[in-house]
Amino acid sequence: MAVLCKPAIEVPEYIITNEETLDLAQRLHGDHPQIDLVLRLIEHTGVQKRHLIQPIDKVLQHPGLDARSITYEQQTKARVPAVVRRALEQAELEPRQIDLIVYVSCTGFMMPPPTAWLISEMGFRPETRQLPIAQLGCAAGGAAVNRAHDFCTAYPDSNVLVVACEFCSLCYQPTDLGVGSLLSNGLFGDGIAAVVVRGSGGTGIRLERNGAFVIPRTEDWISYAVRSTGFHFQLDKRVPGTMEPLAPALNAVAEEHQWNASKMDFYIIHAGGPRILDDLSLFLDVPPEAFRFSRATLTEYGNIASAVVLDALGRMFDEASALDGHRGLMAGFGPGITAEISLGTWTTDSE
Repeated sequence: MAVLCKPAIEVPEYIITNEETLDLAQRLHGDHPQIDLVLRLIEHTGVQKRHLIQPIDKVLQHPGLDARSITYEQQTKARVPAVVRRALEQAELEPRQIDLIVYVSCTGFMMPPPTAWLISEMGFRPETRQLPIAQLGCAAGGAAVNRAHDFCTAYPDSNVLVVACEFCSLCYQPTDLGVGSLLSNGLFGDGIAAVVVRGSGGTGIRLERNGAFVIPRTEDWISYAVRSTGFHFQLDKRVPGTMEPLAPALNAVAEEHQWNASKMDFYIIHAGGPRILDDLSLFLDVPPEAFRFSRATLTEYGNIASAVVLDALGRMFDEASALDGHRGLMAGFGPGITAEISLGTWTTDSE
């Protein structure tokens, strides 16, 4: 069976703390009629700091979509290869042993996709298949793992590389002054993650089942307005309440596997915000400590979109608390409102 190995994570060098974010929001939007609400929401995100690909003064500028697209491509090519190399090393594989690259990003656009450039530059075989995913937002990290699992099921002994590259700071829009947009300015950070799903061998989560669920008629709750100035993120105030309808979907996937979603040994959950984790803890009937990896990601990096679940997974590897046979659940949430769900068992030797 396919094994999800140890991921590699990188966050960029420029840092903004939550205190600096609050000061900045007050300075830029002090006359906003709901500034007190915005400050309170940002303060309660639980984010202590975020990492950015540029200094905050440059982030606050908007040089236009053309310039931002150039920055996205330059930063992708400068930062992604090192993360990919570490993920391959941790899976004990070479580029030529990869059969599919799944590349997810919702914060920039390139065509041909970055997968073609990676294949040319990093020694992957020309026959390597490509699956770029651009429109699943934060759910894409979970979706990428699930599509890798599906591929390894269809093609046994194949290996898949998953890359999540998110430069959320390139989506900052100075003219978007809704409460949801201003909250997002204090929540999202930049980050890159890569992980290998091995078709055989490897230490990590042996993937056993995956599923998905869409809450009907919630398409406009998380969305982009695509305009001449780029991506304008739109966040509905109802989003934090989505765990009540999504928890039964997680339960249903577990029950199909004759498991109990409330009785897992570990959880890797997308940390969209603190209420997401609090509510899921309530509706799944699991202790808050069960989501400690996701909370740590949110605290230290903010919401890094599709890379969150991979960073949380990396923290579980680092804690070294999983034992052979431990059962776990991974879930990514994003626009749609969509959930991508995985079940797996920890293994230290699947040969």
